[in-house]
Amino acid sequence: MALRRGVWIIIVLMVIASVISMTAVVGTYLLLSAEPSVPQGTTLMLRIGELPDGDGAEAVRGLFGAPGVLTLPEVLDSLKRAKSDPRVTGVLIVPSGVPQDYWARIQEVRDAILDFRSSRKPAYAYIEYGGEREYYLATACERIFLMPTSPLDLTGLASYEVFLRGTLDKVGAYPDIHHIGDYKTAANQLTETTFTPAHREMTESLNHDLFGQLVADIAKGRGKSEADVRALVDQGPFLAEAARKTGLVDELAYEDQIDDFVGTGKRKMSLLDGFGYARGRGPRVSLRTSPRVGVISVAGTIASGRGGFDPLYGGIAGSDLIVEQIRRARSDSSLRAIIVRIDSPGGSTIASDVIWRELAITRRQQPDRPIVVSMSNLAASGGYYIAMPAHEIVALPGTLTGSIGIYGGKFTTAGTYQKLGMNIESVSSGRHAEMNSPVRPFTESERGKLLEQLGAFYTQFVQKVADARGMSTEKVDSVAQGRVWTGKQAKEIGLVDELGGFETAVKVAKRRAKIAESAEVELVTFPAYRGLFDLLSQQIGQSAHERLLALAPDFIRVIAPLAMPFHLFRRGEALALAPFSVAR
Repeated sequence: MALRRGVWIIIVLMVIASVISMTAVVGTYLLLSAEPSVPQGTTLMLRIGELPDGDGAEAVRGLFGAPGVLTLPEVLDSLKRAKSDPRVTGVLIVPSGVPQDYWARIQEVRDAILDFRSSRKPAYAYIEYGGEREYYLATACERIFLMPTSPLDLTGLASYEVFLRGTLDKVGAYPDIHHIGDYKTAANQLTETTFTPAHREMTESLNHDLFGQLVADIAKGRGKSEADVRALVDQGPFLAEAARKTGLVDELAYEDQIDDFVGTGKRKMSLLDGFGYARGRGPRVSLRTSPRVGVISVAGTIASGRGGFDPLYGGIAGSDLIVEQIRRARSDSSLRAIIVRIDSPGGSTIASDVIWRELAITRRQQPDRPIVVSMSNLAASGGYYIAMPAHEIVALPGTLTGSIGIYGGKFTTAGTYQKLGMNIESVSSGRHAEMNSPVRPFTESERGKLLEQLGAFYTQFVQKVADARGMSTEKVDSVAQGRVWTGKQAKEIGLVDELGGFETAVKVAKRRAKIAESAEVELVTFPAYRGLFDLLSQQIGQSAHERLLALAPDFIRVIAPLAMPFHLFRRGEALALAPFSVAR
């Protein structure tokens, strides 16, 4: 009896604790959502960090050790609002912890800063650490302040490919993996010990194009020639004073000293933290009667199922959930256009085809309602596949896209088992019953079946691209072969239509839907609402993921994507997945 009473007491205490925790979460959310006081003459301070895409979950991030993280949509929206907000007279951009893998999101923020400056309001940048990406973002501002003790680490671009074939040989594992397309190099990191000629050619092309974009934007931002910037990069990295003397930055100062340079007399800048401004729920333009545009997000590796967040591999774009949202958007007759925001390296061919089909149906059933794709950091392989039904594709110059190709196969680990003193034997019925056996390579007949499957998917991939882009299959094949392109290159070869970020996609959607260019539109996101439990669950997963990366960031970034095909997908499933590299 006493034991039962004790159990009930524990249950009651747990319920009370849960209620208190939820109350704290709700209270935190409401506190973060409160409209800050914005006095006249305010300078908005935006701290640019991880730039997550954002889906509302960031409202509770502070509970897990990451307070004040602005999402990419919040940064873009804050700059857009501040541009026309009479209370805001300028912005101070403070880049810190900017993502070190891709460039497109940084370019999107940079474009938004330049758009803000078109209002003739000043934009300043304060750099605490002069990393390459932090500096690139800062060059959108008219004045750059660098902390006196920080170097300016402007040295150029390098990317690193990890090849594990030698390691696999040592442990007795054999990657029996095959691909269609000379440039479909995602599996090369497992099957090769070094670059193939095609792999090196593609990697050098991407590196050179992105470096050219970097040089051109820095030159324009600092009023220098591209030749001068290239020469300066070759002299880097710079001590702070050398960076000032060369004109790469304007002044050396600590954050509290910026007023000495931009203040007017005794009047100091009235700084407002951008976190409160972005999360504020204060008075805005009423959108109730505005045209409505749907926004469907496809973020993460594409796989079957409902997706979610994997603590090791990050976001998983589940085809079941995405199809559900496409159908909801299709049935919403109030939507004048649909924007599909893609940030994905691809993944499962089956899941990608399921999503493609649903978007194709949406376009066929409602041909007058435009579908516009907005590509973020990457929309490659399966990520490009699902973009094909769009009326127009918009990508940033630094977006990684294309990778029109496929690969598949398996690991055989009999040698590994033998090294460990293990023996695996099998009994089967059917000629190809052991096709996916983990202990032996494919037979000639089995390999023929695999290549038949890969070839069939590649052929229809190329055909679908040709139909969608109005190109011949020969032309598509010449730019396909699994090759990855930057957004700038992709536009030149006809794989995308326009360069720009999400705001550009909105403009394209408005133009195609015959909505006035000056009209404000209401963006309707799908899914429109996520429960508090879902948000908390995802934050716990993100927190675990971030802690894991903190322990061994380079090791996790290298190993996790290489192991991904054998963790996320069905055994024997063909993959439309882009190659992976470590960018620095």
